[in-house]
Amino acid sequence: MRYSTAVIGAVALCASEVIAFPAAAIEYAAKMERDAHAAADIEAAVAKFHANRRAVGFDASKQYRGPCPGLNAMANHGYIPHNGVATIQQFIDGTYDVFGMGNDLGGFLALYGAIFDGDATKWSIGGPAPSVGNPGILGTPQGISGSHNKYESDVSPSRPDLYQYGNDYKVIISQFQQMFDLQPDAATANYDLSVLTPFRAMRFQQSVEKNPYFFNGPFSGVLVQPAAYTFIYRFMGNKSAEHPEGVLNQEVLKSFFSITGESGNFVWTEGHEKIPDNWYKRAIGDEYTVPFFLVDVLAAALEYPQFLDIEGNTGKVNTFTGVDIKNLTGGVFDGATLLQGNNLECFVFQAVLQAAPDLLEGLELSLLNSLVGSLNKAVGGILSGVTCPNLQTYDTAQFSQFPGAKGVA
Repeated sequence: MRYSTAVIGAVALCASEVIAFPAAAIEYAAKMERDAHAAADIEAAVAKFHANRRAVGFDASKQYRGPCPGLNAMANHGYIPHNGVATIQQFIDGTYDVFGMGNDLGGFLALYGAIFDGDATKWSIGGPAPSVGNPGILGTPQGISGSHNKYESDVSPSRPDLYQYGNDYKVIISQFQQMFDLQPDAATANYDLSVLTPFRAMRFQQSVEKNPYFFNGPFSGVLVQPAAYTFIYRFMGNKSAEHPEGVLNQEVLKSFFSITGESGNFVWTEGHEKIPDNWYKRAIGDEYTVPFFLVDVLAAALEYPQFLDIEGNTGKVNTFTGVDIKNLTGGVFDGATLLQGNNLECFVFQAVLQAAPDLLEGLELSLLNSLVGSLNKAVGGILSGVTCPNLQTYDTAQFSQFPGAKGVA
């Protein structure tokens, strides 16, 4: 069959396999040429792309998977290299192509990971990888699985607290079961933020009660921890014309978390996270950007103010003790006004910049300046147009009372 120019162009738009709702390319080609066969032709081509996707699974001896189910799924399907080690640009492209993450959010997270968990150009979504060089950044780059208190944090929905279980990347079936049970009716289940935010509060309290080294850090706790919940719904929910924000049902949730079996007898298979069949990403033009994410962070904090507390247990459970943000920031910010205006984003992103030189201590000066400069540029882009109080003092000695605050960001 001869394919028209519009049909070929539309197929090219669909070649990333993960299709944005609605199938804009199909609609565009059909409307432009009024070709009765155009939609069917393109749908057949898209089906072929799906059929040719890389098989799910990995070889643990030479490939890397970690605590983030979304990144694991991206590697399994080849949207980032299958070995789980990717460059900054590959992370930016992959998170956009698969999930519709905005380039501002994807760019910052990719750069942050490369600086603190990689070799400044690439990083592993699991543990240390020989292909990630060692420029002296915090010793051998540890990947996300070794990034506790920098990128990875306590209070994961499905993964363990590091100091409670000794790892931070293996699914705890009982935790997944708790999350799954919040929507017991398969016909109506939707794990949206009205479900996941209270679950986060439940997990938060569990960490207080069971992890003597639980620490809720300024970046890893206040900003990364909520991402572990908002990203589940915002990215994994299946988008449609009827449900543009997505519906995250039981089977989609299980697929992304590599869970099989029936409720009560679930099995987790490491490295088999799968993008579900007949699943649609965020619509083009509706990317999940930094401002969108911050709205979700603030909404959760208004409902559960403890999410913003920079606190930790002091070596025993139920010893949750707070840090005075005023003392931490030299009086620039305080807990009473953190939710006002742009204070939260100003505090968190400036705190990253203030902490970076200490976290990168030991680097050759020119490399240190280069990395901090790159981070400054990224934060500057996020905060452009925002008037922020100037954070010049960041007293990390305030964290010394918390044994679980090692390497905090």
